[in-house]
Order: sequence, then structure tokens, then C-alpha cells
Amino acid sequence: MENIKIIIEKHSDGYVAYPIGIEGVVIGEGNSYEEALSDVRSAIPFHIETFGTEVLKSESSVLEVVLQYE
Repeated sequence: MENIKIIIEKHSDGYVAYPIGIEGVVIGEGNSYEEALSDVRSAIPFHIETFGTEVLKSESSVLEVVLQYE
């Protein structure tokens, strides 16, 4: 499987994670960074298995994303 970039956002009530370059809605969430990342990682293969590899965009305009919150 190819590398998929994932954005993880910190909110007041937890973390939300979502991949870049996949068509459709794939979201993970959790009380910690690690939980949100684990949740979205498990959702991605299910989404691809359900909708097929055509949901993977061949190119994403995002080259790199780094977000940090204190």
C-alpha cells in the first residue's frame, strides 16, 4: 500500500484524524493523538475494501503537513 498523509487536529474534547488523498469520508477520533491515529489507520483499509482502490487519488496537492498544538 502507498503512503497516505494523515492530518490530526487537537480539539478541546479530543483529537480528530483524517487522511489526505482519499475520496469519501474517512475520520478517526480519540482522547489522545495515538488513539485518533489508530482509529483512522483502521478505517482506511475498510474504506478501500468497501469502495475499491479507485478512492485513492493518484496525486495530492499537499506535499507535507505538520501541525503542533501546545
